[in-house]
Amino acid sequence: MTDLESKTGLDAVASAARAQAPGRGPPPVHLWNPAHCGEIDIVIRRDGAWVHEGTPIGREALVRLFSTVLRKDPDGFHLVTPVEKMRIVVEDAPFVAVRVDRVGEALRFVTNVGDEVEAGPENPIRVEEDPVTGEPRPYVHVRRGLEARIARPVFYELVEMAAPGAADAGRLGVASNGAWFPIGPAEAARP
Repeated sequence: MTDLESKTGLDAVASAARAQAPGRGPPPVHLWNPAHCGEIDIVIRRDGAWVHEGTPIGREALVRLFSTVLRKDPDGFHLVTPVEKMRIVVEDAPFVAVRVDRVGEALRFVTNVGDEVEAGPENPIRVEEDPVTGEPRPYVHVRRGLEARIARPVFYELVEMAAPGAADAGRLGVASNGAWFPIGPAEAARP
């Protein structure tokens, strides 16, 4: 039995995430196919806070570590190790985009867990309308089906960068890495 196989729950998740060599990116969770082991009482709230058994996880390094072994499957979100797969609850998107910078022709987002992602054809920006309030709910794809909800101040920055679309002057959008992403109607998008 390996060291990873002897651990369970949060210990196994932390060990698997730490096993990834520094600087090589997130572990290859998309390649791991362990048996489903049930649920673990972790909730990622809409504001990006990770909560375990009702208590916020206060150690930023631990949250970042867990975020590297997060995977979205057809049946929900899971923390995945080579030997375990545990379902967690995500209230909205698992990450929050807390910063955006224009870098050349790209929009580079930074998430609350330290991921950096450039919007483009492989990492699109999408905006939904909240069915209750009608307010925009913007997201950017981060990796392998995981998205970041774009924080309100960051969305306001996008609105300031927005321009009418070439094909649809009635919509404002932003361009990044050769793709154009609509963010809302021209008359409603400007604050």
